Amino acid sequence: MSGVTKRKHVLREMLEDDYELPRDGQQIVRIIASRGNNLHEVETADMETENFLVTMPTKFRKNVWVKRGDFILVEPIEEGSKVKAEICKILTAEHIKEYIKAGIWPECFKKDVEQFEEQFSEPGRLSPNRNRPNLLAAFEDESTSSEDDN
Repeated sequence: MSGVTKRKHVLREMLEDDYELPRDGQQIVRIIASRGNNLHEVETADMETENFLVTMPTKFRKNVWVKRGDFILVEPIEEGSKVKAEICKILTAEHIKEYIKAGIWPECFKKDVEQFEEQFSEPGRLSPNRNRPNLLAAFEDESTSSEDDN
């Protein structure tokens, strides 16, 4: 299977999801930082447990990206002492809405959801590339400043 075809299937699987609720053992966590080598440091909803590392499965690597503040669904793994879980699903705004409606969304993540929903207010919209300048905003700033000069 070519890389493009694989990417297409992985993205289709992620975006055209049936919004299945988490099964036993799976938990919702938030990414704190990327530690390299497909490892991410996460925090759980209960503040008593310390942060731990999760690994990204092979099918997601080079096909799907996550960033700090994203919510993911993880499943625990037995091997390893530092890496305690593997990513099952990367949660989108639609997933979060379904989880809130079902009443399984952790209370401590409620305020973070509002910021997350602002970024992804349109369904199916991906996050903007922060490495590129926002040309529309720059154009609007120039037009308002030229109107003020007149």
